[in-house]
Amino acid sequence: MKNLTVAAPAKLNIFLHVTGRRDDGRHLLETLFVALDFGDTIEVTRREDDAIRRVGGWQGVAEEQDLAVRAACALRSATGCSAGVDLRVIKRIPVGSGMGGGSSDAASVLLALNRIWDLRLPRSRLIEIGSTLGADVPFFILGEPAFARGIGDVLRPVTLPPMWIVVIAPAVNVSTAAIFAAPQLTRNTPSAKMDVFSEGYGRNDLQEVAAARHPEIGTALAELRRHSRHARMTGSGSAVFASFASGELARNAVLATPPGMQGFIARALARHPLAAFA
Repeated sequence: MKNLTVAAPAKLNIFLHVTGRRDDGRHLLETLFVALDFGDTIEVTRREDDAIRRVGGWQGVAEEQDLAVRAACALRSATGCSAGVDLRVIKRIPVGSGMGGGSSDAASVLLALNRIWDLRLPRSRLIEIGSTLGADVPFFILGEPAFARGIGDVLRPVTLPPMWIVVIAPAVNVSTAAIFAAPQLTRNTPSAKMDVFSEGYGRNDLQEVAAARHPEIGTALAELRRHSRHARMTGSGSAVFASFASGELARNAVLATPPGMQGFIARALARHPLAAFA
């Protein structure tokens, strides 16, 4: 196999609690991840030489910093593989939205190259490699909705009911590092006592800090809360979301998207599109 076109789905954090901090300064989290049937597309083409190149597509970040390129380099370094690849990333996930675009791109590249380069690595090994690229990457490789602890890398698959989800993404790029560094951030939310979560459970501990720095987030939340009292921000922002029991309710809610913001409807995925690749 020489060519593959693969999906890199967006994710939401249904809730996100900061429960503490490790000695190395990284934050301890508890979160519920779900992937969406909305995201980026990546065209993966095996090369005849050993070059790893990004061709065309999104140029919003330097090639050497692009997580898709870094994923290919990390996989080759971990396996000793000498094959090359061309990567074209077609971006749809808003940058800085808290929807995991870069991490999802990295995971889909690892999964696709596992097949194109005929490496036959087990999912557990791909997760190990992915964890060196970012804390969200293991979730996308796992391939199912998951409750996460640690820095987001200790995962337990969960089953979630079907959901229609409305997402509103303001046109702002939120810095994850800046939000986690904020002195106002809550860092001592009590740990969940059980892995069973009702609708509306929890909150996003990063939301207050992000909304204070980016008023557009508060505007999006206010509009979406006209239709759901459970609307909240995902990840470190800036996108906000709410789930609905039917497509009709979701269609009514997406009409609340303020001018200048991106609003769309998505379905929660029970399985990652590339779940069979490892």
